[in-house]
Amino acid sequence: MAASIVIVDYGMGNLRSVAKAVEHVAPPGTAVIITDSAEHILNADRVVFPGQGAAGDCMAALKARDLVAPLAMAAKTRPFLGICMGMQVMLDHSEENNGVHLLGWFKGAVQRFPHGIDANGLALKIPQMGWNQIKQVRPHPLWHGVTDLSRFYFVHSYYCAPEDESLSVGVTDYSITYTSALAQGSVFAIQAHPEKSADDGLTLLKNFTRWDGRPD
Repeated sequence: MAASIVIVDYGMGNLRSVAKAVEHVAPPGTAVIITDSAEHILNADRVVFPGQGAAGDCMAALKARDLVAPLAMAAKTRPFLGICMGMQVMLDHSEENNGVHLLGWFKGAVQRFPHGIDANGLALKIPQMGWNQIKQVRPHPLWHGVTDLSRFYFVHSYYCAPEDESLSVGVTDYSITYTSALAQGSVFAIQAHPEKSADDGLTLLKNFTRWDGRPD
């Protein structure tokens, strides 16, 4: 049977561009499926959990589609990749929308960027929108072939602050130094959009399509 990779559809995120990027780098014969079906998610070999937009809307959409429990089960039992909002909602709580309770897979909060100054003395814009570096602070199979301090494409106003620093596998500077990639067990999550991040993003996605879910 051909391997399958599910792109989770909960009504948020540029699913087609994620799916096209995954299809481009996946091993020949891999089925890439966009779906909101819990059955398909739990039958997939790998799961990609993308997302854009607001935390409150994301959680409401997941609950409306009865996806909270299936996603938690999938994340424990197979390689699971969170992208952008798909990373943020893994934590406990977000400051966005006057406070939102998230999935709570990892202890920590999602906080709004503080005001800061760039290298030219100008106020940093919020949201962060554009290219920025990720410093790899811990080795991981998804970093294979991705040069340290490679530039990825970001679009976000809030950042992840996990309580357990050992979760962090990548950090980025934007007003502060924050966790831009985290990993534990079979879960890897990245705040940037690898599907929009040229060769390094495609390399990360290619690694995911071949990852066995082990951290080393």
